[in-house]
Amino acid sequence: MDLGLQDKVYVVTGATRGLGFAAARELVADGARVLVSGRGRESVDAAVAELSALDGGGAAHGLVADNADPGTPERLTAAAVEHFGRLDGVLISVGGPSAGPVSTAPEEAWRDAFEAVFLGALRIARAAAGALDRGGVIGFVLSGSVRQPIPGLGISNGLRPGLAMAAKSLADELGPRGIRVVGLLPARIDTDRVRELDSLGGDPDAARAQHSAAIPLGRYGTPEEFGKVAAFLLSPAASYLTGVMVPVDGGALRGL
Repeated sequence: MDLGLQDKVYVVTGATRGLGFAAARELVADGARVLVSGRGRESVDAAVAELSALDGGGAAHGLVADNADPGTPERLTAAAVEHFGRLDGVLISVGGPSAGPVSTAPEEAWRDAFEAVFLGALRIARAAAGALDRGGVIGFVLSGSVRQPIPGLGISNGLRPGLAMAAKSLADELGPRGIRVVGLLPARIDTDRVRELDSLGGDPDAARAQHSAAIPLGRYGTPEEFGKVAAFLLSPAASYLTGVMVPVDGGALRGL
């Protein structure tokens, strides 16, 4: 199936590794062009080089930016339009907040996470909404914690459901303009972040086995599998999908 991504332009934040990079890679592989952002120059340049190699050069451009910086949203949208001449969508991917229970997570950790995970993402979405035309799309990389709490991730459990509801409201607001808003809910995808979480208890192999046993497909997902779902949701092929939160979790979420 042709996803209609040829020459479309997307901003992908947090795209130097993990889920953001996986999504950017699949977009480029299907003919799109991407502006990728990250907080370090070296990692941004490495991601751009790897993505550009997929089409012989020119498919990717990088910007060093922190999602928590209030100036980042305008810089991202302006850079995409300046470099590629257009903007068709944005995928907002941020790192997960620090682990720990609700009862003991310090207030500073909550404030920092709110700036990056919630308010930073919302700022980017609102800036994108102002720059997109009919057919544009805003995607949020969230978490399975939107629908059920994840043990040991109290801050994520607190913030991500609220951001998902804000995204759902934004879909209602932007729908009349022909702009879609979608969310992705990854669970145990085999990334550095998930390996880090598996190591918190001191026995990552046991943790992986335990989590895999609770997944109907019996294994962790790959970043490539996540990236393909993200590319589809951002593409014109998904033109009648908006306001949806799509689990990418091998069936781990137990509710409908």
